[in-house]
Amino acid sequence: MSSRNDQKTQGTLSRRSFALALGLSALTPLIAGCQFQPLYGTNTGGGSVKDAMKSVVIAPIPGRVGQRLRNELIFGTTGGGDAYTPKYRLQIAIRENVTSILVETTGDAEGQLFNLDASFKLLRISDEAVVFEGESTSRAAYDKFEQIFANTRARLDAENRAARTVADGIRTRIAAFLSRSA
Repeated sequence: MSSRNDQKTQGTLSRRSFALALGLSALTPLIAGCQFQPLYGTNTGGGSVKDAMKSVVIAPIPGRVGQRLRNELIFGTTGGGDAYTPKYRLQIAIRENVTSILVETTGDAEGQLFNLDASFKLLRISDEAVVFEGESTSRAAYDKFEQIFANTRARLDAENRAARTVADGIRTRIAAFLSRSA
């Protein structure tokens, strides 16, 4: 009896597999026409996103976290090399705050959460027009300790992690935008 059920199951699976293969083969011509291109490869116009990203100048951002965010973006867009003649200017405004988490019944917090919110605008330098804008956020948790140095170091590490995450988000979104025109 089990051999009959096995044959029935195999027949059902082979029919499903055949139907799936037939459906996928029918979709292949449709998918081939979408012209998918890698984000950082050379596109059909001959330009590349890497070159377009090197033409973005990042305006100064006030504060230690702002400077860290700007440095992450500069390194991410130029790769540590020289920038090209600027075509775009990136302006970023940040908001940062700290939230206590893991609060005990005594009112003491065992941890904190560093919040970094950034809103950005990409301006074309030739006519000062805003061509792209958006927001990026990050949250970085850290523990509170009894030692002052440990608390300070934990907070700095959280700020650096948040700045790196926000920079990655902004860089990726701008690269996707510039890939359409590169």
